[in-house]
Amino acid sequence: MEVTKVINATRDFKIGEVETKALRGVNLSIENGEFTALVGPSGSGKTTLLQLIGLLDQPTSGQVFINGKDATRLSRNQRADLRKGTIGFIFQFFALIPTLTAYENVEMPLLLNGTKPAERRARVNEMLEAVGLSDRAHHRPDQLSGGQQQRVAVARALSIRPTVVLADEPTANLDTENGKQVMDIMAKLNKETGTTFVFATHDPRVIKYAQRVVTLRDGLIVENNGSSPK
Repeated sequence: MEVTKVINATRDFKIGEVETKALRGVNLSIENGEFTALVGPSGSGKTTLLQLIGLLDQPTSGQVFINGKDATRLSRNQRADLRKGTIGFIFQFFALIPTLTAYENVEMPLLLNGTKPAERRARVNEMLEAVGLSDRAHHRPDQLSGGQQQRVAVARALSIRPTVVLADEPTANLDTENGKQVMDIMAKLNKETGTTFVFATHDPRVIKYAQRVVTLRDGLIVENNGSSPK
């Protein structure tokens, strides 16, 4: 089953008189359970494509489908509603709320979704255990290492039980050992839960984990290697 499908998507940005074509007609399908890397040099369009899939941006032309819904036909509020119940995000700079504990950061998306207190507690504890941070539940981000902060971000992304998790350069700010731990956790959760992961990266450490590698250059997909899970 297709989680997301991008059809002939373009994305143009204009700053003053300068127009940049970030995507030039991209077609991509991601199926349930994939562990896929979008790769390419800076400016290739991989982050732009990830943002279109995550409904953080709209294509200039073309279509983006999420779970069979044409998101390009939805209003801003409808896209936000679809996003918050379907898509989890992991960012390069962790994006944790500094005044909240690890527990509270993981709980935040569940609060926004109106999840009942008992289910929230169970889900947060389950996800912190899954990323090996049960003993750090009441620590704030400044009391955690970079690797631990990114593991909290993984737990937060998965707390809503999303269809797909999108990760933008998830290891860029981590050393080799912490980067490996984060990727090991994501690969393990992909296998155990069937959650789809799509990550934009140029890090060879990350690329080697991917079941499928989609290479972009100058706003176009130039290679698509690997296979979707059966």
